[in-house]
Amino acid sequence: MADTEGTPEPERPDDRASVPPAPGTPAGSAPTGTGAVRRRRRMLRGAALGGAVLVLAAGGAGWVAYEELNGNITADTGAAAELERYEKERPTALVRGAQNILLIGSDSRAGAVNRRYGHDNGTQRSDTTILLHLAADRRRATAVSVPRDLMVQVPACRRRDGTGTRPVRAMFNHAFETGGSACTVRTVEKLTGIRVDHYMIIDFRGFRRMVDALGGVRVCLRQPVRDADAHLALPAGRQTLDGEQALGYVRARKSLGNGSDTDRIDRQQRFLGALVAKVRSNGVLLNPGRLYPVLDAATSSLTTDPGLASLRGLYDLVRGVRNIPTGHIQFLTLPRRPYPGNANRDQLVRNAAEKLFGQLRTDAPVEVVHAPREGAHDRNGGARRSPAPTFRGNTAAQDTCG
Repeated sequence: MADTEGTPEPERPDDRASVPPAPGTPAGSAPTGTGAVRRRRRMLRGAALGGAVLVLAAGGAGWVAYEELNGNITADTGAAAELERYEKERPTALVRGAQNILLIGSDSRAGAVNRRYGHDNGTQRSDTTILLHLAADRRRATAVSVPRDLMVQVPACRRRDGTGTRPVRAMFNHAFETGGSACTVRTVEKLTGIRVDHYMIIDFRGFRRMVDALGGVRVCLRQPVRDADAHLALPAGRQTLDGEQALGYVRARKSLGNGSDTDRIDRQQRFLGALVAKVRSNGVLLNPGRLYPVLDAATSSLTTDPGLASLRGLYDLVRGVRNIPTGHIQFLTLPRRPYPGNANRDQLVRNAAEKLFGQLRTDAPVEVVHAPREGAHDRNGGARRSPAPTFRGNTAAQDTCG
């Protein structure tokens, strides 16, 4: 090994700082740029420290936001326990990976906001119920509306006070009014033979806030609408509805179409299609600044089964559907006709309904044809002159003026 004792070490940048400046060099500067190097180092250290603080602050804020949104969701543990009691009689899922989610719109008047839409009598009914089927390959989604006036067999259920009910043939929304979400899930399963994997309930307030968080949803009206009961006053033509207007639009019966629940359901489906298109078109899912208000609005009024009662559960659900083309997101209504003895009630068109249930159970494609304009359709759930096995409905890609 070579002897290096007494050999001068190579000059280091910091050593050069002690060399006197050449004559004429301004004070505080160095001909070799040593002062600039030191300043850059100080700046880099400061920037690194500041960056670390920002990362920690952002991480903390992100965690706080996550916990806040996570805490917004109400887990319906009581209903989960009730469904567990009847596990042996519930349908078995036939296709691995396919999912069925029951979406329940509650007409509860509880709370300062919801009370504006009617008297709070301590009960709630299912204002809108949709069975959402997600294909196993996540290339299509089919949303099937269940009319609240449909006559069905409601099983024996447990009320909120713990007392039991007897099986009864009644309107579909009787299930939610008497036995809540567990009774509604069991009623749908008995009606369709389809296993419900998850469910979620959202009330008026949550729907209104979510539309507002999206900046409104665009629809098209052929005629002006004035409906005091629905708090609705709208001109004709294309326009963007805010949350309050959207709620009136999807609930109105007296002033839009022919006043039937059929027209109301068709309008709800077209609105939901427009809402999905809005979410997909303005980058909400990929923009945290836009996504947070939507999530906050949705989760603050959301009750779900325990499996969905977290942002993780909801994210896994949304992740599976975010890439489905809007033309493959379909909306239709259970095939039905007037109930004998009461024209204000409906009953299933059994053959058509069983065909639909079979398609969903086996994860087979369901085809829809566009619903006729308001007042131009029949009530049997099928499209005029449409070949079987298509069903009357809409897609998220359909123009609301089309």
